[in-house]
Amino acid sequence: MTGAALLALISIGTVGGAHLLSRARWTWRSPRTAIALWQALGLGWGVATIGALLGFALLPYDHGIVGGVPLLLADHSARLDVWHVAALLAAVTLAAVLLAMLAYAVVRVVRARRRHRALLALISRRDAAVPGTLVLDHPAAAAYCVPGVRSSKVVVSAGTLELLDPAELAAVLAHERAHARERHDLVLLPFASLRQVFPQIGLVGRCLDAVELLIEMAADDRARRHRSPRELATALLRFAAARPAAAPSGTLGVATADDIPVMARVNRLLQPVPLGRPTRVAATVAVPLLALVPLLLYALPH
Repeated sequence: MTGAALLALISIGTVGGAHLLSRARWTWRSPRTAIALWQALGLGWGVATIGALLGFALLPYDHGIVGGVPLLLADHSARLDVWHVAALLAAVTLAAVLLAMLAYAVVRVVRARRRHRALLALISRRDAAVPGTLVLDHPAAAAYCVPGVRSSKVVVSAGTLELLDPAELAAVLAHERAHARERHDLVLLPFASLRQVFPQIGLVGRCLDAVELLIEMAADDRARRHRSPRELATALLRFAAARPAAAPSGTLGVATADDIPVMARVNRLLQPVPLGRPTRVAATVAVPLLALVPLLLYALPH
């Protein structure tokens, strides 16, 4: 039972780790490291939880998960009692639901983007002042990226062109292109689908909120490689003051009307604090451990 017990402990530990990470602030100092840690936590939780259920279900075969599955498929003697059957059904159901909801999230986002791209083709225009960018004739402030496999589109409103000076606008466009280049939409998909599976669990919502803020910070960091941090910080403050509407479904916007995340981003842009080496090393080591150890335990005899 050692493997099943260890998988159960890892599953519980990842939930505790997600709770701590959702409230941590060191993550803001190195958002890319933190995003990788979030991804490892999510993967570790799913693999460990399903593995713990499978491990318990296959205990009568005494060959672990990898060795027990062939024995289960070849078994005609109904060796499993009601508790082991229940655990087996729970594992299969959880795996099926997680995969199905992830597929549904992908389909829904792809459809939303297709509809929005068709709408942009009708109502957007090109502007020589912002080459390679689509402009919407709308007075409200808006700037967002529509990610795509072959091409991504950056969209700004006429209100944005009036709100920002050329340097601030360039910083905002660099931020949106960073979203497209690093495919931050793919980072969000598993967490968004997890919230669909567990909509009533507050921790899941906090995890998604934390990852959303981190990808904005990661895009800020990439943008400031090419533009002054002060330019982007000023643009964020102007956007926050203009109270922009939420970005369309399936897109990634530069800023929201929520003052707290905006101020957190502005503060780190103007007063960056590097992540300490011990914390960075610990997080970097934790990522492969969380991702690989549960998988290795599948082969451990229970």
